Amino acid sequence: MNAFDLSRLRPRLPSPLEPVEDERFTRRGLRLLLKRDDLIHPDLPGNKWRKLALNLREADGRPVLTFGGAYSNHLRATAAAGRLLGFGTIGVVRGDELAGRPLNPSLARCAADGMRLVFVDRSTYRAKTDPTVLARILGLAAEATHAAGAAMDAPYVVPEGGSNALAVEGCVELGRELRGAADVVAVPCGTGGTLAGLAAGLGPGQRALGVPVLRGGFLGDEIRALQRAAFGGPRGDWSLDERFHGGGYARTTPALDAFAHDFEARHGLAIERLYVAKMLYGLVVLAEEGAFAPGTTVAAVVTGTPS
Repeated sequence: MNAFDLSRLRPRLPSPLEPVEDERFTRRGLRLLLKRDDLIHPDLPGNKWRKLALNLREADGRPVLTFGGAYSNHLRATAAAGRLLGFGTIGVVRGDELAGRPLNPSLARCAADGMRLVFVDRSTYRAKTDPTVLARILGLAAEATHAAGAAMDAPYVVPEGGSNALAVEGCVELGRELRGAADVVAVPCGTGGTLAGLAAGLGPGQRALGVPVLRGGFLGDEIRALQRAAFGGPRGDWSLDERFHGGGYARTTPALDAFAHDFEARHGLAIERLYVAKMLYGLVVLAEEGAFAPGTTVAAVVTGTPS
């Protein structure tokens, strides 16, 4: 299978847009829609498809090297793409202490899909965008590949979370699919690429709301930088609400877990906890605070599925 021909994977595009009757919104005169990007593809769901598609075309069948933590959805999606499309994948994993331990289910899935895992210490991982550090990481990946008795062409490097200019361009289509359908479109944010593209694709009078799942307050600058790289400058009307990270990446709280269980019971939809639940919880709080005027239609992008 040619790596160019992503259409042979038969993605479900545009993804479905489903109304949800939820009294927490309807009693305030609000309408809630779910943009079901989790249904795009079983192995590359949600924003993973949108962010990877143009990058994989650019890679043109070369090995793809990318980065993530021990529970990275992005690593799993990249590994699955490599298996389905027949190209090599290398995952650079944060935390060299993990190298001698049994693989968790997420990393085991990556390995089963053929991804070569390279564990690096956390200080190296933090500096991975530095050209000298990246060159050292590429050397480690080449050594690991050769030690396993395999050859490796020079890999195509995709950043952590898949967010680069091509990923942002790929996410523009998400905004276009929602033109005229909602006043506010909410999306959970890790590295910011999805929000950067979504905002650019929406139409006049629509705004994008990002719910960061990491602490730190750094994401606004990252999104502005991604839009400069993709478009040469800012695009669209977007904002962030930093209150709903639940303690940071890969963390939840008892209140968030209870909310997710309740939402699942109300609507019969399994909710991914680390991204989607935080966004939906944030929207309920914002609705209760009166952040949306009566008559507002809010669309929530379901970016992934439970592990």
